[in-house]
Amino acid sequence: MEIWVDADACPGVIKDILFRVAERLQLQVTLIANQLIRVPGSRFIRAIQVPSGPDVADTEIVERLAPGDLVITGDIPLAARVLEKGGDALNPRGEFYTRDNIAQQLTMRAFMEELRSSGVDTGGPSAFSQADRQQFANALDRHLARRRPPSAQN
Repeated sequence: MEIWVDADACPGVIKDILFRVAERLQLQVTLIANQLIRVPGSRFIRAIQVPSGPDVADTEIVERLAPGDLVITGDIPLAARVLEKGGDALNPRGEFYTRDNIAQQLTMRAFMEELRSSGVDTGGPSAFSQADRQQFANALDRHLARRRPPSAQN
């Protein structure tokens, strides 16, 4: 299993958690972004810069991911593509996208986009908090504990 990160909008504190996980579990973590991303020197952490453009980073992630890989993203359409390919998708606030909730989230996203395009101020997401950081770390730990082979858990 590898972890792929939609890195352009991923909060720095989430990247830091992922860097520590990569080292602790010796797990490959790859950040993909349209801009240069600095990562610590590690054989388990790498960054890939892709050209600018709509969904270029998303397409790169989907093309590289294998079933069972984990993608960290707040992008709902990307999460839907990840699920279709057999991957798992976790947002930076610690909520998993699932086959049960992705359609509803895509619908809500489209609705909010329609409101914004008609001039309605919908606000934005709440500020990223310490509770969000903790929820992400807990969800990631639980997921990785379930996915790791028994021999690797000792």
